[in-house]
Amino acid sequence: MTTEELYQELNYVNHSRDKRLYYANLVIDNPDLIPKLLNILFMVDDKISCRAAWVFEFMCGENLEASIPYLDNFTENMHKVHLDSAVRPVAKVCEYLVTAYYSKHDNEIKSALLPKHKEKIIEACFDWMINDEKIAPKAYAMNTLYLLGHDEDWIHPELVMILERDYQMQSSGFKARARHILKKVKKN
Repeated sequence: MTTEELYQELNYVNHSRDKRLYYANLVIDNPDLIPKLLNILFMVDDKISCRAAWVFEFMCGENLEASIPYLDNFTENMHKVHLDSAVRPVAKVCEYLVTAYYSKHDNEIKSALLPKHKEKIIEACFDWMINDEKIAPKAYAMNTLYLLGHDEDWIHPELVMILERDYQMQSSGFKARARHILKKVKKN
């Protein structure tokens, strides 16, 4: 399938779990589609890029290791994503990667997620935290930064400062997640 054919196929992806899972499995079964999917995802001004982001998120949810050969591409370009419905799945993929990295169970992400990838993830997460994003990317970013803060001692103080500063102006969903993260940071 060419990039153009995949682009056309993505017109059929919608918010339903079934459609996203169908296309995620199609990509997992045909790994040559992953770079094409990412090319479409990073057409950041095109509405179809959001559908590519949904499929990529579901692919990572099903088989995170499939993303390993593309971590450079993903982390180098994810900061360009700006449409709300694409930012959320990109932030979720960051959370998947970092959660796997800090997992107690052995997995390939632990050796594949390099310092340069983590640096790009930290940068993007702080951007999502301070920019006018919806609650979901902020929530994923909070959790991702909390985990990365175990190795980078400057992250937790910065995260706490942002959470405390923005707390009053945010939604109840943000406040609930922020309380949870603040409690975990203070335990450390």
